[in-house]
Amino acid sequence: MKLATYKDGSRDGQLVVVSKDLSQAHYATGIAQRMQQVLDDWNFISPQLQDLYDTLNSGHGSRLRHAFPFDPTQCMAPLPRAYQWADGSAYLNHVELVRKARNAEVPASFYTDPLMYQGGSDDFIGPCDPVVCVSEAHGIDFEAEIAVITGDVTMGSTPEQALEGIRLLMLVNDVSLRNLIPDELAKGFGFFQSKPATAFSPVAVTPDECGDAWDKGRLHLPLQVSWNKRKVGMCDAGPEMTFHFGQLISHICKTRNVRAGSIVGSGTVSNKGVDSPVDSNGKIHTDWPKGYSCIAEKRCIETIQDGKTSTEFMKFGDTIRIEMKGKDGTSIFGAIDQSIAQQIKA
Repeated sequence: MKLATYKDGSRDGQLVVVSKDLSQAHYATGIAQRMQQVLDDWNFISPQLQDLYDTLNSGHGSRLRHAFPFDPTQCMAPLPRAYQWADGSAYLNHVELVRKARNAEVPASFYTDPLMYQGGSDDFIGPCDPVVCVSEAHGIDFEAEIAVITGDVTMGSTPEQALEGIRLLMLVNDVSLRNLIPDELAKGFGFFQSKPATAFSPVAVTPDECGDAWDKGRLHLPLQVSWNKRKVGMCDAGPEMTFHFGQLISHICKTRNVRAGSIVGSGTVSNKGVDSPVDSNGKIHTDWPKGYSCIAEKRCIETIQDGKTSTEFMKFGDTIRIEMKGKDGTSIFGAIDQSIAQQIKA
C-alpha cells in the first residue's frame, strides 16, 4: 500500500491513497482524513485503505469516481509533523570516513550501540518544496537516507519485537548545515541549529511493497542521488547497514515507549570503497564506484586521499534528487526533487 498527504492549506494535509505505479490517487475521505489517524488505529483503518489501494491497482481504478492523476508537487511529507523524529547513523562506513578524515579512532562502542539524535519534527517539508536556508556560508548539504514510521512499540522491546512495529517506509533528505556542526557538537549537547527542516519522499509505503528487498529490517536496493542533475550516488542501502531498523527502534525503547507516528531514520546510506593493488610508490588508491549520499562524505574521501577538500557544499539554485527504484525499474516512493533557496526576509 502507498500513502501520501496532499496540501490543503492546513498543517496536516489530506490523506490520499496512491496507485502502485504512482500514476493515480484517491482521497481517503470516509476512511481517514490524516496520516496520524491511520497510525493511531492501524489495525482497523489500514485494511480499509488497502481495499481502496487494491481497487486503484485492479485495472478498474480509472472508474473510481474521484480518482485523479497523482502529482508529487502537491505532496507534503507523508506525515507532515510527527511526535518524534529520531535519526540514527546505521552505516558505520560513514562514521569511519568522518573519523579517519580527522585522524580520530572510532570508539569500540559505536559498533555495538547505535548513534542517534532527536531532530525537529514540527516542521517537515514536502518532497518538491525548496530547501530554504539563511546563508551558503552555513555549508548546505543533503543526506540521502531511509526512514520508517512506527506504530506503538513498548519500552524494553527487543529488536525482533521492534520490527513488528514498523508500519511504513520512506526516503529522506536530512539537510545538514555542516559549518554549524563543529561548534554545536563542541558544546556536548548535540545537533540543533545545524539540522534544519527535513524532507521526505512523496509516498510512504508498507514494507510488502518492496518485496524480498525488505529483509529483516534492511532495504536491499540502491539509493539514487543526483546533484544538479548529475548522478553522484548509487549506494546499496542493505548489506552495509550495521544496525537494522529493529535495532534502531529497540535502542530508543531502552528507557521509554515509542508511540505511533514516530519516524526513525537510518542515517546517511554509505558503502565502502574498493582498494586497488599497491602501486610502484607503495600507495593504495581507493575507488568509490557507488558514489556518495552526502557531500560531507565526499569531502572526507578527498581529505583522506589528497590531504584537502575540493568539493564545495551546495549553493542557492542547486538541485538535489533522491529516488529508489525496485528490481523492476519502477520508482517505489517517488522522488525527492528539491532546489536550494535563500530565505527572503519580510
